[in-house]
Amino acid sequence: MSFPDILEKVGSVGRFQIIHILLLALPVLFMASHNLLQNFVAVVPDHHCRVRLEVNVSSPANTTTKLQAEELLRAFIPLDRNQQLEQCRMYSSPQWHLLDPNATWRNTTEYDTQICTDGWTYNLSQFKATVVTEWDLVCSSKALREVAQSVYMGGVLSGSIILGRLSDRYGRRILLLWSHFLVAIAGTCGAFASSYSLFCFWRFLSGLALSGVILNSFCLSLEWIPTKVRTGVSTYFNYSYTFGQLLLVGVAYGIRDWRWLQFAVAFPFYVFFLYSWWFPESARWLILNDKADVALKHLKRVAKLNGKEEEGEKLTTAILKSNMEKELSNIKETYSVLDLFKTPVMCKTACCTMLIWFSTSFAYYGLAIDLQGFGVDIYLIQIIFGAVDIPAKLVGVITLSYIGRRFTQGTSLILAGSIVISNIFIPKDFGILKTSLAAIGKGCLATAFSCCYLHAGELYPTVVRQTGIGLVTTMARVGSMVSPVVKLTGETVAYLPMLIYGGMAIVSGISAFLLPETLNKPLPDTIEEVEGSAKKDVEKADEPKKDEIPLQGTQTSLMQRSFEPDAPHC
Repeated sequence: MSFPDILEKVGSVGRFQIIHILLLALPVLFMASHNLLQNFVAVVPDHHCRVRLEVNVSSPANTTTKLQAEELLRAFIPLDRNQQLEQCRMYSSPQWHLLDPNATWRNTTEYDTQICTDGWTYNLSQFKATVVTEWDLVCSSKALREVAQSVYMGGVLSGSIILGRLSDRYGRRILLLWSHFLVAIAGTCGAFASSYSLFCFWRFLSGLALSGVILNSFCLSLEWIPTKVRTGVSTYFNYSYTFGQLLLVGVAYGIRDWRWLQFAVAFPFYVFFLYSWWFPESARWLILNDKADVALKHLKRVAKLNGKEEEGEKLTTAILKSNMEKELSNIKETYSVLDLFKTPVMCKTACCTMLIWFSTSFAYYGLAIDLQGFGVDIYLIQIIFGAVDIPAKLVGVITLSYIGRRFTQGTSLILAGSIVISNIFIPKDFGILKTSLAAIGKGCLATAFSCCYLHAGELYPTVVRQTGIGLVTTMARVGSMVSPVVKLTGETVAYLPMLIYGGMAIVSGISAFLLPETLNKPLPDTIEEVEGSAKKDVEKADEPKKDEIPLQGTQTSLMQRSFEPDAPHC
């Protein structure tokens, strides 16, 4: 008997699991709000140098006054190549003669110009305030706009490194509580930050804490459910994130001030923190960390909630330890990241999953961030990007359940990379087609992301599961941080960013087929168990070779078996 058998006795799919999963998935709705918040709090509205006449084109004046204001601005601000007001320069002195209707606008650049001296005037007809208008993150300071998102992703990266290790040492529940509380506090403080540097600081802490929410919510749910429902639970979490993208659109559409929008997506985490005290610690983790007495209390509580109180009362610490004697004998006091690379199978698993997570996040955020670059209304494009995940993940659920994790992971990445690269050859005039292909590619990457957590969670054993998940999520955050930098290469070669995004996705998709299949297999608890299982798979695959004179029927059976999705591969 092993832990899954113990869990079956107290109820593996009962009232407790339903409530547990529902409550753990609620914060996932707001994870998208934090990850993609940049698209709405850092919008760059139309702007131009502020002139001393205090002309305000966004003032609620009548049409005649606005037209007069726009005409006057031509004496102070030159036009760009698109015949629009320059955003970063103004005439050194007013050019009143340019107000003559017969004047030509083609040679206005021959007049002396200078950088904006009195700040900027923004068109606030769509947004009341953004961080860009708050701290003038335009022109020479426009790079600071991207810094805020990179700082946030740096926080998520730091959380992946730090919190995954701490969770394996101190438990999933306590880290989840702390993470919920820190997201709420940091988000609130960020909403009322008095300077750009403070805003970045609080965004960093928000990202760090949100990483803890992601890691511990998923692992805490995974370790309280049986193998047969893991795919369904993972899908539920993934769809929570998808609908969170659509929720963000609604909240951002109703709240056009960045401070109140920031506060709106942070406030729910106070509620999540309060009800998270109800969650029990992972019994599997407690037993493996010599806390069988605490695990027994949680198991009896679960049994009571699931209507199996009598079965729960039969359990004792001695029974728990004896049933997991093999796992307990193989574990040591502490594990580190280095343990992921000391054995052959674990090393291959770590390297492949690191590449997969990096490439998935790298390409995903290359498409999902900076919606203004698509030239479409940002609310509409966010809805499209969110809605495309619904059918994409539905297809992923089917393939995850009936074909396998490896096939879904590899195929979705290769398909996404191919679509992104093919988009390079679509002419700019076909804007709708390019946007549609980008949305489909993003949907494939969303499917790959949904498989990442499930497959990695099943590949790494319990003793290093959080450490392993922390490692691969670290690579994902590195990918999300590098992604905006790669976009800058487009200034030299226009198609280079998409070529890099697509190429990395294809390479990582190929590496996914090197990983073992985990469909319908129990969660491993120790590194020795992972290595032993791989050895058995190899021996099982080599068995037919020992038959000197196989019968024709046997040959046919083996040929059929080799094409089954769950057949072991070397």
